[in-house]
Amino acid sequence: MTVLFYFLLPILFICSPHVLSGADIEVKVDEYIEAYLSANRFSGSILVARGDEIIFSKGYGYANRELGVQNRPDMKYRLGSVTKQFTTMAFMQLYEREMLAIEDPISKYLSDYPRGDEITIHHLMSHTSGIPNFTSFPDYAETMSKHTTLEEIISRFKDEPLEFEPGSQYQYSNSGYILLGYIIEHVAGQPYEDFLQENIFDKTGMVNTGYDNNKRIIPNRASGYQFDGSTVTNASYIDMSIPHAAGALYATAEDLYRWDRALYTDVLLSEELKMKMFTPVHNNYAYGWMVSPVRERLATHHGGGINGFQTNIVRFIEDDVCIIILSNMTPAPINEITDALAAIVFDEPYEIPKERIALELPESILERYVGKYALAPDFILTVTREGNRIFTQATGQQRVEIYPASETEFFLTVVEAELYFTVEDDGTVSGLILHQGGRKMPAERIE
Repeated sequence: MTVLFYFLLPILFICSPHVLSGADIEVKVDEYIEAYLSANRFSGSILVARGDEIIFSKGYGYANRELGVQNRPDMKYRLGSVTKQFTTMAFMQLYEREMLAIEDPISKYLSDYPRGDEITIHHLMSHTSGIPNFTSFPDYAETMSKHTTLEEIISRFKDEPLEFEPGSQYQYSNSGYILLGYIIEHVAGQPYEDFLQENIFDKTGMVNTGYDNNKRIIPNRASGYQFDGSTVTNASYIDMSIPHAAGALYATAEDLYRWDRALYTDVLLSEELKMKMFTPVHNNYAYGWMVSPVRERLATHHGGGINGFQTNIVRFIEDDVCIIILSNMTPAPINEITDALAAIVFDEPYEIPKERIALELPESILERYVGKYALAPDFILTVTREGNRIFTQATGQQRVEIYPASETEFFLTVVEAELYFTVEDDGTVSGLILHQGGRKMPAERIE
Protein backbone atom coordinates (compact mmCIF):
# COMPACT_ATOMS: atom_id res chain seq x y z
CA MET A 1 0.00 0.00 0.00
CA THR A 2 3.00 2.24 0.27
CA VAL A 3 4.06 4.31 -2.68
CA LEU A 4 6.94 2.82 -4.62
CA PHE A 5 10.12 4.84 -4.33
CA TYR A 6 10.85 6.60 -7.60
CA PHE A 7 13.28 9.46 -7.82
CA LEU A 8 12.83 9.87 -11.58
CA LEU A 9 11.09 8.25 -14.51
CA PRO A 10 13.17 5.57 -16.29
CA ILE A 11 15.19 6.64 -19.28
CA LEU A 12 13.29 6.39 -22.56
CA PHE A 13 14.61 4.66 -25.66
CA ILE A 14 13.63 4.84 -29.31
CA CYS A 15 11.16 2.14 -30.32
CA SER A 16 12.30 -0.85 -32.36
CA PRO A 17 10.05 -2.63 -34.85
CA HIS A 18 11.61 -6.03 -34.15
CA VAL A 19 9.56 -8.52 -32.11
CA LEU A 20 11.30 -11.24 -30.11
CA SER A 21 9.95 -14.77 -29.77
CA GLY A 22 8.76 -16.14 -26.44
CA ALA A 23 11.85 -18.34 -26.20
CA ASP A 24 14.17 -15.39 -26.77
CA ILE A 25 12.31 -13.35 -24.15
CA GLU A 26 12.58 -16.15 -21.58
CA VAL A 27 16.35 -16.43 -22.04
CA LYS A 28 16.84 -12.70 -21.64
CA VAL A 29 14.49 -12.38 -18.65
CA ASP A 30 16.17 -15.31 -16.89
CA GLU A 31 19.59 -13.73 -17.41
CA TYR A 32 18.39 -10.36 -16.15
CA ILE A 33 16.49 -11.61 -13.07
CA GLU A 34 19.31 -13.94 -12.06
CA ALA A 35 21.45 -10.92 -11.21
CA TYR A 36 18.81 -9.81 -8.69
CA LEU A 37 18.13 -13.29 -7.30
CA SER A 38 21.73 -13.80 -6.24
CA ALA A 39 21.63 -10.52 -4.30
CA ASN A 40 18.23 -11.21 -2.62
CA ARG A 41 16.74 -8.26 -4.48
CA PHE A 42 13.88 -10.12 -6.17
CA SER A 43 11.62 -13.07 -5.51
CA GLY A 44 8.25 -13.53 -7.16
CA SER A 45 6.43 -14.12 -10.44
CA ILE A 46 6.65 -12.39 -13.82
CA LEU A 47 4.21 -12.54 -16.71
CA VAL A 48 4.55 -11.01 -20.17
CA ALA A 49 1.69 -11.21 -22.67
CA ARG A 50 1.07 -9.95 -26.16
CA GLY A 51 -2.58 -9.81 -27.19
CA ASP A 52 -4.36 -13.04 -26.28
CA GLU A 53 -1.10 -14.96 -25.81
CA ILE A 54 0.96 -15.33 -22.66
CA ILE A 55 4.49 -15.37 -24.03
CA PHE A 56 6.27 -15.69 -20.69
CA SER A 57 5.10 -16.67 -17.20
CA LYS A 58 7.48 -17.87 -14.53
CA GLY A 59 8.20 -17.84 -10.79
CA TYR A 60 11.57 -17.00 -9.23
CA GLY A 61 12.93 -17.49 -5.73
CA TYR A 62 10.87 -18.79 -2.82
CA ALA A 63 7.21 -18.42 -1.93
CA ASN A 64 8.04 -19.83 1.49
CA ARG A 65 11.67 -19.91 2.57
CA GLU A 66 11.10 -21.90 5.76
CA LEU A 67 9.59 -24.79 3.80
CA GLY A 68 11.67 -24.36 0.67
CA VAL A 69 8.59 -23.81 -1.53
CA GLN A 70 9.53 -22.11 -4.77
CA ASN A 71 7.51 -19.41 -6.47
CA ARG A 72 5.37 -20.55 -9.40
CA PRO A 73 3.07 -18.66 -11.78
CA ASP A 74 0.04 -19.78 -9.74
CA MET A 75 1.29 -18.26 -6.48
CA LYS A 76 -0.90 -15.58 -4.89
CA TYR A 77 0.70 -12.30 -3.85
CA ARG A 78 -0.57 -9.29 -1.96
CA LEU A 79 -1.10 -6.48 -4.46
CA GLY A 80 -0.79 -3.39 -2.29
CA SER A 81 -1.91 -0.33 -4.22
CA VAL A 82 -2.66 -2.26 -7.41
CA THR A 83 -5.90 -2.79 -5.45
CA LYS A 84 -6.85 0.82 -6.21
CA GLN A 85 -7.73 0.12 -9.86
CA PHE A 86 -10.32 -2.43 -8.72
CA THR A 87 -11.75 0.09 -6.27
CA THR A 88 -12.18 2.68 -9.01
CA MET A 89 -13.73 0.07 -11.32
CA ALA A 90 -16.29 -0.65 -8.58
CA PHE A 91 -17.09 3.07 -8.40
CA MET A 92 -17.46 3.41 -12.15
CA GLN A 93 -19.84 0.44 -12.14
CA LEU A 94 -21.95 2.05 -9.41
CA TYR A 95 -21.88 5.28 -11.41
CA GLU A 96 -23.02 3.46 -14.55
CA ARG A 97 -25.93 2.02 -12.56
CA GLU A 98 -26.79 5.56 -11.38
CA MET A 99 -26.29 4.59 -7.75
CA LEU A 100 -23.92 7.51 -7.19
CA ALA A 101 -22.24 10.37 -9.06
CA ILE A 102 -18.50 10.96 -9.38
CA GLU A 103 -18.99 14.61 -8.41
CA ASP A 104 -20.95 13.70 -5.29
CA PRO A 105 -19.51 15.40 -2.19
CA ILE A 106 -18.43 12.89 0.42
CA SER A 107 -20.73 14.62 2.91
CA LYS A 108 -23.54 12.77 1.13
CA TYR A 109 -22.16 9.54 2.61
CA LEU A 110 -20.28 10.83 5.69
CA SER A 111 -22.44 13.67 6.94
CA ASP A 112 -20.05 14.80 9.69
CA TYR A 113 -16.81 14.72 7.69
CA PRO A 114 -15.03 18.11 8.01
CA ARG A 115 -15.24 20.07 4.75
CA GLY A 116 -17.06 17.10 3.26
CA ASP A 117 -19.15 19.43 1.08
CA GLU A 118 -15.94 20.47 -0.75
CA ILE A 119 -14.38 17.02 -1.24
CA THR A 120 -15.84 14.79 -3.97
CA ILE A 121 -15.51 11.18 -5.01
CA HIS A 122 -13.59 12.50 -8.02
CA HIS A 123 -11.03 14.04 -5.66
CA LEU A 124 -10.63 10.79 -3.73
CA MET A 125 -10.12 8.64 -6.83
CA SER A 126 -7.57 11.05 -8.34
CA HIS A 127 -5.61 11.82 -5.13
CA THR A 128 -6.53 15.49 -5.30
CA SER A 129 -8.55 15.74 -2.06
CA GLY A 130 -5.83 17.16 0.19
CA ILE A 131 -6.66 14.56 2.87
CA PRO A 132 -3.41 13.54 4.61
CA ASN A 133 -2.15 10.00 4.04
CA PHE A 134 -2.64 8.00 7.26
CA THR A 135 0.01 5.41 6.31
CA SER A 136 2.58 8.23 6.57
CA PHE A 137 1.60 9.14 10.14
CA PRO A 138 4.38 8.62 12.74
CA ASP A 139 2.36 6.02 14.66
CA TYR A 140 1.37 3.94 11.61
CA ALA A 141 3.95 1.20 12.26
CA GLU A 142 2.56 0.78 15.77
CA THR A 143 -1.08 0.60 14.68
CA MET A 144 -0.92 -1.49 11.51
CA SER A 145 -0.95 -4.80 13.42
CA LYS A 146 -4.33 -4.19 15.10
CA HIS A 147 -7.64 -5.28 13.61
CA THR A 148 -9.50 -2.06 12.86
CA THR A 149 -12.91 -1.10 11.50
CA LEU A 150 -13.31 1.36 8.64
CA GLU A 151 -14.85 3.87 11.02
CA GLU A 152 -11.84 3.58 13.33
CA ILE A 153 -9.39 4.09 10.46
CA ILE A 154 -11.32 7.12 9.22
CA SER A 155 -11.29 8.62 12.72
CA ARG A 156 -7.49 8.62 12.61
CA PHE A 157 -7.30 11.18 9.78
CA LYS A 158 -10.78 12.70 9.76
CA ASP A 159 -9.96 15.72 11.92
CA GLU A 160 -6.51 16.39 10.48
CA PRO A 161 -6.28 19.62 8.44
CA LEU A 162 -6.26 19.31 4.65
CA GLU A 163 -2.83 19.64 3.07
CA PHE A 164 -4.20 21.76 0.20
CA GLU A 165 -7.49 22.92 -1.22
CA PRO A 166 -9.46 20.04 -2.80
CA GLY A 167 -8.74 19.77 -6.51
CA SER A 168 -5.80 22.18 -6.52
CA GLN A 169 -2.95 19.65 -6.26
CA TYR A 170 -2.06 15.97 -6.44
CA GLN A 171 -0.77 14.06 -3.43
CA TYR A 172 -1.04 10.30 -3.08
CA SER A 173 -3.34 9.41 -0.20
CA ASN A 174 -4.36 5.98 0.98
CA SER A 175 -6.80 7.76 3.27
CA GLY A 176 -8.89 8.78 0.27
CA TYR A 177 -9.23 5.16 -0.81
CA ILE A 178 -10.26 4.10 2.68
CA LEU A 179 -13.12 6.58 2.31
CA LEU A 180 -13.92 5.11 -1.11
CA GLY A 181 -14.16 1.65 0.46
CA TYR A 182 -16.57 3.00 3.06
CA ILE A 183 -18.74 4.64 0.37
CA ILE A 184 -18.84 1.48 -1.76
CA GLU A 185 -20.12 -0.51 1.20
CA HIS A 186 -22.66 2.19 2.04
CA VAL A 187 -24.03 2.47 -1.50
CA ALA A 188 -23.87 -1.22 -2.47
CA GLY A 189 -25.21 -2.45 0.86
CA GLN A 190 -22.60 -5.21 1.10
CA PRO A 191 -18.94 -5.64 2.09
CA TYR A 192 -16.32 -4.27 -0.30
CA GLU A 193 -14.85 -7.71 -0.94
CA ASP A 194 -18.27 -9.19 -1.78
CA PHE A 195 -19.04 -6.42 -4.27
CA LEU A 196 -15.71 -6.95 -6.08
CA GLN A 197 -16.17 -10.71 -6.08
CA GLU A 198 -19.62 -10.56 -7.68
CA ASN A 199 -19.07 -7.65 -10.05
CA ILE A 200 -15.43 -8.03 -11.15
CA PHE A 201 -13.75 -11.31 -10.22
CA ASP A 202 -16.62 -13.64 -11.08
CA LYS A 203 -17.29 -11.85 -14.36
CA THR A 204 -13.67 -12.07 -15.52
CA GLY A 205 -12.81 -15.57 -14.33
CA MET A 206 -10.38 -14.25 -11.72
CA VAL A 207 -10.73 -17.31 -9.50
CA ASN A 208 -7.39 -16.73 -7.75
CA THR A 209 -8.04 -13.16 -6.63
CA GLY A 210 -9.66 -11.85 -3.47
CA TYR A 211 -9.46 -9.79 -0.31
CA ASP A 212 -6.59 -11.11 1.80
CA ASN A 213 -7.33 -12.30 5.30
CA ASN A 214 -4.79 -13.10 8.00
CA LYS A 215 -6.82 -15.97 9.47
CA ARG A 216 -8.13 -17.59 6.30
CA ILE A 217 -6.31 -20.55 4.72
CA ILE A 218 -5.53 -19.44 1.15
CA PRO A 219 -3.85 -22.13 -0.98
CA ASN A 220 -0.67 -21.08 -2.80
CA ARG A 221 -0.38 -17.79 -0.91
CA ALA A 222 3.20 -16.54 -0.92
CA SER A 223 4.81 -15.28 2.28
CA GLY A 224 6.31 -11.80 2.35
CA TYR A 225 9.97 -11.10 3.15
CA GLN A 226 12.20 -8.11 3.60
CA PHE A 227 15.94 -7.71 3.02
CA ASP A 228 17.99 -5.16 4.95
CA GLY A 229 21.09 -5.45 2.81
CA SER A 230 22.51 -8.41 4.71
CA THR A 231 19.68 -10.50 6.19
CA VAL A 232 16.34 -11.77 4.88
CA THR A 233 13.56 -11.71 7.49
CA ASN A 234 9.82 -12.24 7.57
CA ALA A 235 7.95 -9.06 6.70
CA SER A 236 6.41 -7.03 9.52
CA TYR A 237 2.86 -8.11 10.32
CA ILE A 238 -0.04 -6.03 9.04
CA ASP A 239 -3.67 -6.79 9.81
CA MET A 240 -5.45 -6.84 6.46
CA SER A 241 -8.35 -4.83 7.83
CA ILE A 242 -6.04 -1.81 7.61
CA PRO A 243 -5.39 -1.45 3.84
CA HIS A 244 -8.98 -2.29 2.77
CA ALA A 245 -9.87 -0.60 -0.56
CA ALA A 246 -6.45 1.05 -0.72
CA GLY A 247 -4.41 -2.16 -0.82
CA ALA A 248 -5.89 -5.38 0.62
CA LEU A 249 -6.28 -7.60 -2.46
CA TYR A 250 -4.20 -10.61 -3.52
CA ALA A 251 -3.96 -12.20 -6.97
CA THR A 252 -1.88 -14.37 -9.24
CA ALA A 253 -0.07 -12.94 -12.26
CA GLU A 254 -2.35 -14.86 -14.61
CA ASP A 255 -5.47 -13.47 -12.91
CA LEU A 256 -4.12 -9.95 -13.43
CA TYR A 257 -3.68 -10.86 -17.09
CA ARG A 258 -7.37 -11.85 -17.19
CA TRP A 259 -8.07 -8.41 -15.75
CA ASP A 260 -5.99 -6.84 -18.53
CA ARG A 261 -7.94 -8.69 -21.21
CA ALA A 262 -11.29 -7.73 -19.66
CA LEU A 263 -10.34 -4.06 -19.81
CA TYR A 264 -10.26 -4.28 -23.61
CA THR A 265 -13.93 -5.33 -23.57
CA ASP A 266 -17.20 -3.98 -22.16
CA VAL A 267 -17.80 -6.99 -19.89
CA LEU A 268 -17.23 -4.78 -16.82
CA LEU A 269 -17.83 -1.24 -18.02
CA SER A 270 -18.83 0.70 -21.12
CA GLU A 271 -16.13 2.08 -23.39
CA GLU A 272 -17.19 5.63 -22.57
CA LEU A 273 -16.73 5.19 -18.84
CA LYS A 274 -13.46 3.30 -19.28
CA MET A 275 -12.19 6.32 -21.20
CA LYS A 276 -13.20 8.50 -18.26
CA MET A 277 -11.49 6.15 -15.82
CA PHE A 278 -8.24 6.32 -17.84
CA THR A 279 -8.24 10.10 -18.35
CA PRO A 280 -5.47 11.76 -16.28
CA VAL A 281 -6.58 14.37 -13.78
CA HIS A 282 -3.35 15.64 -12.20
CA ASN A 283 0.31 14.50 -12.41
CA ASN A 284 -0.60 11.80 -14.97
CA TYR A 285 -2.89 10.14 -12.43
CA ALA A 286 -6.36 9.09 -13.60
CA TYR A 287 -8.72 6.98 -11.46
CA GLY A 288 -6.57 4.26 -9.85
CA TRP A 289 -4.14 4.28 -12.79
CA MET A 290 -1.12 6.24 -13.94
CA VAL A 291 -1.30 7.16 -17.64
CA SER A 292 2.09 8.17 -18.99
CA PRO A 293 4.72 7.14 -21.56
CA VAL A 294 7.00 4.21 -20.75
CA ARG A 295 9.78 3.85 -23.30
CA GLU A 296 7.94 6.32 -25.55
CA ARG A 297 4.85 4.13 -25.66
CA LEU A 298 1.46 4.97 -24.23
CA ALA A 299 0.98 2.97 -21.05
CA THR A 300 -1.52 2.65 -18.24
CA HIS A 301 0.19 1.35 -15.14
CA HIS A 302 0.25 1.23 -11.36
CA GLY A 303 2.58 -0.15 -8.75
CA GLY A 304 1.93 -1.36 -5.25
CA GLY A 305 3.78 -2.00 -2.04
CA ILE A 306 2.73 -3.58 1.24
CA ASN A 307 4.76 -5.33 3.95
CA GLY A 308 6.93 -7.87 2.15
CA PHE A 309 5.40 -7.35 -1.30
CA GLN A 310 5.92 -5.04 -4.27
CA THR A 311 3.92 -5.23 -7.48
CA ASN A 312 3.45 -3.60 -10.86
CA ILE A 313 1.14 -3.94 -13.85
CA VAL A 314 1.93 -2.08 -17.08
CA ARG A 315 -0.40 -2.13 -20.09
CA PHE A 316 0.98 -0.87 -23.40
CA ILE A 317 -2.38 -0.15 -25.03
CA GLU A 318 -1.31 0.56 -28.61
CA ASP A 319 0.98 -2.49 -28.66
CA ASP A 320 -1.46 -4.72 -26.71
CA VAL A 321 1.37 -5.83 -24.44
CA CYS A 322 1.00 -6.44 -20.71
CA ILE A 323 3.81 -6.83 -18.16
CA ILE A 324 3.02 -8.01 -14.62
CA ILE A 325 5.56 -8.25 -11.79
CA LEU A 326 4.62 -9.64 -8.37
CA SER A 327 7.39 -9.71 -5.76
CA ASN A 328 7.34 -11.19 -2.26
CA MET A 329 10.65 -9.55 -1.35
CA THR A 330 11.11 -5.92 -0.33
CA PRO A 331 12.69 -3.66 -1.20
CA ALA A 332 12.57 -4.76 -4.83
CA PRO A 333 13.71 -2.59 -7.78
CA ILE A 334 10.31 -2.92 -9.45
CA ASN A 335 10.76 0.20 -11.57
CA GLU A 336 14.05 -1.01 -13.03
CA ILE A 337 12.76 -4.55 -13.62
CA THR A 338 9.68 -3.17 -15.38
CA ASP A 339 11.81 -0.95 -17.58
CA ALA A 340 14.17 -3.80 -18.50
CA LEU A 341 11.31 -6.20 -19.28
CA ALA A 342 9.75 -3.61 -21.57
CA ALA A 343 13.11 -3.20 -23.29
CA ILE A 344 13.37 -6.98 -23.73
CA VAL A 345 9.86 -7.32 -25.12
CA PHE A 346 10.39 -4.49 -27.62
CA ASP A 347 14.01 -5.52 -28.35
CA GLU A 348 15.53 -2.29 -27.05
CA PRO A 349 18.75 -1.59 -25.10
CA TYR A 350 18.97 -2.42 -21.40
CA GLU A 351 21.67 -3.24 -18.86
CA ILE A 352 22.17 -6.27 -16.65
CA PRO A 353 22.24 -5.04 -13.02
CA LYS A 354 25.67 -5.00 -11.47
CA GLU A 355 26.52 -6.38 -8.06
CA ARG A 356 27.31 -3.69 -5.51
CA ILE A 357 29.05 -4.23 -2.18
CA ALA A 358 28.46 -1.89 0.74
CA LEU A 359 31.43 -0.61 2.74
CA GLU A 360 31.53 0.36 6.39
CA LEU A 361 32.24 4.02 7.04
CA PRO A 362 32.86 5.80 10.36
CA GLU A 363 29.87 7.62 11.80
CA SER A 364 31.84 10.87 11.59
CA ILE A 365 31.99 10.52 7.78
CA LEU A 366 28.30 9.70 7.52
CA GLU A 367 27.33 12.59 9.77
CA ARG A 368 28.77 15.20 7.41
CA TYR A 369 26.22 14.21 4.73
CA VAL A 370 23.20 14.74 7.00
CA GLY A 371 21.10 17.61 5.64
CA LYS A 372 18.72 18.67 2.89
CA TYR A 373 19.50 18.82 -0.83
CA ALA A 374 17.31 20.53 -3.44
CA LEU A 375 16.94 18.76 -6.78
CA ALA A 376 14.22 21.30 -7.55
CA PRO A 377 12.50 24.00 -5.44
CA ASP A 378 9.71 21.59 -4.49
CA PHE A 379 11.71 18.32 -4.58
CA ILE A 380 14.07 17.87 -1.64
CA LEU A 381 16.26 14.93 -0.65
CA THR A 382 16.60 14.76 3.13
CA VAL A 383 19.57 12.73 4.39
CA THR A 384 19.50 11.39 7.96
CA ARG A 385 21.67 9.06 10.04
CA GLU A 386 20.97 6.42 12.67
CA GLY A 387 24.22 5.12 14.14
CA ASN A 388 26.28 3.68 11.29
CA ARG A 389 23.34 3.66 8.86
CA ILE A 390 22.38 6.50 6.53
CA PHE A 391 19.06 7.20 4.83
CA THR A 392 17.50 9.51 2.28
CA GLN A 393 13.90 10.59 1.79
CA ALA A 394 12.54 12.41 -1.24
CA THR A 395 9.66 14.83 -0.92
CA GLY A 396 6.41 12.90 -0.58
CA GLN A 397 8.13 9.51 -0.61
CA GLN A 398 9.23 6.90 1.90
CA ARG A 399 12.59 6.94 3.62
CA VAL A 400 15.11 4.43 2.27
CA GLU A 401 18.57 3.36 3.27
CA ILE A 402 21.57 4.22 1.11
CA TYR A 403 24.79 2.19 1.17
CA PRO A 404 28.37 3.44 0.81
CA ALA A 405 30.35 2.20 -2.19
CA SER A 406 33.15 4.64 -1.34
CA GLU A 407 33.61 7.58 1.02
CA THR A 408 31.53 9.85 -1.24
CA GLU A 409 29.48 7.44 -3.40
CA PHE A 410 26.31 5.74 -2.11
CA PHE A 411 23.85 3.42 -3.82
CA LEU A 412 20.21 2.48 -3.31
CA THR A 413 18.77 -1.02 -3.46
CA VAL A 414 15.12 -0.12 -4.06
CA VAL A 415 16.05 1.47 -7.41
CA GLU A 416 19.12 1.50 -9.63
CA ALA A 417 20.47 4.85 -8.48
CA GLU A 418 23.56 6.37 -6.91
CA LEU A 419 24.25 9.51 -4.91
CA TYR A 420 27.63 11.23 -5.25
CA PHE A 421 28.27 13.80 -2.53
CA THR A 422 30.33 16.86 -3.46
CA VAL A 423 33.01 17.49 -0.84
CA GLU A 424 34.97 20.76 -0.97
CA ASP A 425 38.68 21.13 -0.16
CA ASP A 426 37.86 22.26 3.38
CA GLY A 427 35.78 19.10 3.97
CA THR A 428 32.36 20.73 3.76
CA VAL A 429 29.64 19.03 1.73
CA SER A 430 28.11 21.48 -0.75
CA GLY A 431 25.74 19.21 -2.65
CA LEU A 432 25.22 15.90 -4.35
CA ILE A 433 24.62 14.42 -7.79
CA LEU A 434 21.89 11.84 -8.34
CA HIS A 435 22.67 9.27 -11.04
CA GLN A 436 19.60 7.42 -12.29
CA GLY A 437 18.27 6.23 -15.62
CA GLY A 438 21.37 7.47 -17.48
CA ARG A 439 20.93 11.01 -16.14
CA LYS A 440 22.96 13.12 -13.70
CA MET A 441 20.92 15.49 -11.54
CA PRO A 442 22.78 17.97 -9.32
CA ALA A 443 21.29 19.04 -5.98
CA GLU A 444 22.48 21.97 -3.92
CA ARG A 445 22.72 21.57 -0.17
CA ILE A 446 20.25 23.94 1.50
CA GLU A 447 20.59 22.86 5.14
